[in-house]
Amino acid sequence: MAIDWDKFDQDADKAIEEAGKRTDAKLASVVSSVTRLTDDEIQELFPEPADVDKLRELMKVVKSAGDRNDKINSIVENSEKFAGVIVSLLSKFA
Repeated sequence: MAIDWDKFDQDADKAIEEAGKRTDAKLASVVSSVTRLTDDEIQELFPEPADVDKLRELMKVVKSAGDRNDKINSIVENSEKFAGVIVSLLSKFA
C-alpha cells in the first residue's frame, strides 16, 4: 500500500500543533501558579515556551535570597536574554 505523504504531513503537523498547545497550557499553568498572572495571560504574553523559560529564570533571580544589588547585577548581566520578558511584563502592567 502506498503512503499518502501529503496526508501524513497534514496529520503530523496537526498532531504536533495539538501537542504544542497542551504543553504550552501546562507550562503556563506551572508559571501562573507562582505569579499573579492567569494561565491565559501567561500564554498571551509569552506564546513561546522559550519565553516562558526566560520568565522563569528572571523570576528565580528576583526571588533569590541575594541582596538587591546582586539581583540587579544578575539582571544586567543577562539583559539581552531578559529584555523581551521585561518589555512584555511592563506592557501588561504599565
